[in-house]
Amino acid sequence: MHGKYRFFAGLIVLATLSGTRYVWSAEQQTGSAARAAIARGLDWLQKNQQENGSWSSPKFPALTALPLWAICGSAETNRLAMADRATAFIVSCAQTNGGIYVDNPDRQGGGLPNYNTAICMTALHATGRKDLLPVILGARGYMSRSQYLEDDINTGGFGYDRAAKRPYTDLDNTFFSMEAMRRTQDVEDMRPADQRRADINWAAALAYVSKMQNPAAAGTNDAGGFIYNSNDPKAGAVTNAAGTVYLRSYGSITYAGLLSLIYADVARTDPRVISAVDFAARHWTLEENPGMGQQGVYFYYMVMGRALATARIDRVPRAQEGGGDIAWRDELIRKLISLQRADGSWGNSNNRFWEGDPVLATSYALLSLEFASGITK
Repeated sequence: MHGKYRFFAGLIVLATLSGTRYVWSAEQQTGSAARAAIARGLDWLQKNQQENGSWSSPKFPALTALPLWAICGSAETNRLAMADRATAFIVSCAQTNGGIYVDNPDRQGGGLPNYNTAICMTALHATGRKDLLPVILGARGYMSRSQYLEDDINTGGFGYDRAAKRPYTDLDNTFFSMEAMRRTQDVEDMRPADQRRADINWAAALAYVSKMQNPAAAGTNDAGGFIYNSNDPKAGAVTNAAGTVYLRSYGSITYAGLLSLIYADVARTDPRVISAVDFAARHWTLEENPGMGQQGVYFYYMVMGRALATARIDRVPRAQEGGGDIAWRDELIRKLISLQRADGSWGNSNNRFWEGDPVLATSYALLSLEFASGITK
């Protein structure tokens, strides 16, 4: 604990004595390089933080919460002032209904209240600040009311806005919501006795997530992978030999699905987890988001690092014979370092999913480095 923040300590500390020569292992060298890249990225964020504490668009507080989460996970205790300003901005976006978002009625999709609330409450929890408990508890109440439970297609899932007139859910919003509720579950023990405890229907959420996983009948290319939702073929569609149409699986949403299974307490030996990891092994690459090209590639890096680290998978089985297992941590760290810009930021030339915004891409990259290097969990 340092000041008001809890920073996760996972750094390798090396002591040297005068006249003694030490040879760093490849793992130590990669970890040192990751920490240096993280420091440069945080320096860039510090230079680009706005006066009100936000980054990027203040209409979407999640774009400030993601950098805050990266700051808290960095183990750099000299970033407290930057974190304080970001925290104050996020808290200013808390609504009376418990959600953390900014109303934006002129935009199609509005202020994306579920998405923003889930990421904001996760970041606020990462600070370890006890004075934020009322805001986090309020957000948990909001999220518990945001789960869709009304029809067979959407039951158990989450969308961008539960109050919207049309029923809508997707695995991306569901993943962020499940993650937020699982990571903040400990605060319920501190909820005042006169308040009702808040949670989601985990069985329904798991059933929804499971429906988004492609079965063996989808074909060897797509089996075990996940889709965005039942109606949106983001990676296209395929018709199998029996004439059944399946939406194509793709990389980032498959790792989001894997994490969702883990958050729902599905065992690592469960066939759903095994088949998701098998899909990841068959489609292993750091050159693109499999099935999507460069679209959402930094989100792919982030959710990959979180999923494999949370699943306690240190090596990914290589699909090809004779190649040995994949040391994904070192490979991901090296890839991200190679993509870092001279000013310390990251960015995607493909702006679908907003990754042309260097704040978003940089936050994703920093979180990826922190999870891959074991600095945060």
